[in-house]
Amino acid sequence: MSDVEVHKVVLAYSGGLDTSIIVPWLRENYACEVVCFCANIGQGDELAGLEAKALASGASKVILEDLRHEFARDFLFPLLRSGAVYEGQYLLGTSIARPLIAKWQVAVAEAEGADAVAHGCTGKGNDQVRFELTYKALDPALKVIAPWREWAIRSREDALAYARAHNVPVAASEGSIYSRDRNLWHLSHEGGPLEDPARAPEEAMFLWTASPEAASDVAEEVEIGFEQGVPISIDGKKTPPAALVEGLNSLGARHGIGRVDLVENRLVGMKSRGVYETPGGTILHAAHRELESICLDRDTAHFKEHIALHYAELVYYGRWFTMLREALQAFIDETQKTVTGSVRLKLFKGNVTPLGRSAPHTLYREDFATFGQESVYNQRDAQGFINLYGLPMKVRALMEMEEGGRTRYAAVDYNAIQRD
Repeated sequence: MSDVEVHKVVLAYSGGLDTSIIVPWLRENYACEVVCFCANIGQGDELAGLEAKALASGASKVILEDLRHEFARDFLFPLLRSGAVYEGQYLLGTSIARPLIAKWQVAVAEAEGADAVAHGCTGKGNDQVRFELTYKALDPALKVIAPWREWAIRSREDALAYARAHNVPVAASEGSIYSRDRNLWHLSHEGGPLEDPARAPEEAMFLWTASPEAASDVAEEVEIGFEQGVPISIDGKKTPPAALVEGLNSLGARHGIGRVDLVENRLVGMKSRGVYETPGGTILHAAHRELESICLDRDTAHFKEHIALHYAELVYYGRWFTMLREALQAFIDETQKTVTGSVRLKLFKGNVTPLGRSAPHTLYREDFATFGQESVYNQRDAQGFINLYGLPMKVRALMEMEEGGRTRYAAVDYNAIQRD
């Protein structure tokens, strides 16, 4: 038994192998009551039979909350508006879900009078940080139990043996080679053959998206409407947040959209290979970027790219509930006030191709851009602009010519070389 005294613990419960065996392990090692909390954030069939399984494993109570709408509205869409992508590819599907789950876990702990929270994250991954930073931000008085950092279980086989010994009903078997995480935004795959970065993913591994080769031979167009950077409609039909993401997931999946294979840098210091399926998110990210291209001025758009890089790191590192993330969100919200309009896209065999963009606050003016119109832009004005813009370069070159007779960028005199 642990030296830490715990009376009641709320476990972030998924119904998978790890969290299923944590229930009896907590009771055995902490002699405490275990309340299982599960957040429905779009796992689909994975939630079937979850309550019965948790109770059969020894939980005193199971609380299941449908958080799909909140997930899309308060987490996915702010993330989308930021433009954040971790290391240029990862749309942060797992990262963005953890603060929501942990937030509700803390709320349940307070409502149930629990003095501790627990999670099933390993000691090597990012998720332990994401969960525990949220606990610290929202209720630092709660004790935190992380079984993977305490118990002797070190492999999937060990976990299955423990489950059998404690009569824990689990569907997993030694033949399950991938570690997966699914929610409204994405489906991730890790482990097994993917641990060799030189080995291509097996097609049978993908559970959501069609392969681009097997996708429809007929392209499909979709129009997405936005209001202040928030997606609100598909093909002109207003759709609630979670349903909108679900609809685009189905559309993108059948066209092979959103597959990403990358080796990423984990927060804990090691590299990890993951394969992600993010069909709807990929479509939304492309559409939002296109709308911003006509609604944001150059300086704001470029500065926002710097913000997006830092924002992505904050989300990936589990720092959602921080002053800096909130401050960056305030800047992002300000930039999105004019990002209202629609974008048409073509989906075809893994590709998302923009077809058109329109917005009432567009900064694109055909009469400004045309080469033939002189009333709004006099091309002669460019000479003065270039003279001033290039003045520092000109001054430096003049100084170099005074010293050596030529600038350091001057062309080589090949005739002189031949004479020598």
